[in-house]
Amino acid sequence: MRKLKTSRQPEILDAALAIADERGLEALSMRAVAERVGVTPMALYGYFRNKDELLDGLVGRLLDRLAPDDPGQTWQERLGAIAWATRRLAREHPSVFPLLLLRTSATPDGVQVVDRLYQALLDAGVPEADVPRIERLVSTFVMGFALSEVSGRFSDASRDIRLSRGADAPAHRRLAGHLTPDDWDAEFAADLADLMRIIRPV
Repeated sequence: MRKLKTSRQPEILDAALAIADERGLEALSMRAVAERVGVTPMALYGYFRNKDELLDGLVGRLLDRLAPDDPGQTWQERLGAIAWATRRLAREHPSVFPLLLLRTSATPDGVQVVDRLYQALLDAGVPEADVPRIERLVSTFVMGFALSEVSGRFSDASRDIRLSRGADAPAHRRLAGHLTPDDWDAEFAADLADLMRIIRPV
């Protein structure tokens, strides 16, 4: 077993992410991460006191992968960049992405992402008192869409189950040809455009 250096925290988190991606969050443990990194489990406790701290670090690691803010972009472009990066993150790490909804984002990386959202909303002209509420609206939509997409909620199979059980759901039968869009990218873009229109007049 080798000793960890002070710069190895990213390595630990990358190992944790790889395990969760390969085998699911339920397979993630301090022991499994230690084996992946090649150290004893006790060596990890100098970096993360328990699994909860490891999971919080993993949330920060995910948020760190979101697109950095570009001050040269418009507020719409900055919000869009974060939204599309979040959706990519869900597709790349579908087993781990739910942590963003289940655990606090009050990590340094999480604070930076929210601060960029706040600044974009301020630049859009949103009154200061409304910025936190609108940020929650935007974040909840983006993460909810991304999670629904990777979890199968938007799938054809989900639609077919609803239709097969929809004997008393005439609206479902009427809309049967429209329940699943041809292009999820186009729908996401349209939804973001709708949000932008809501934000501007606030």
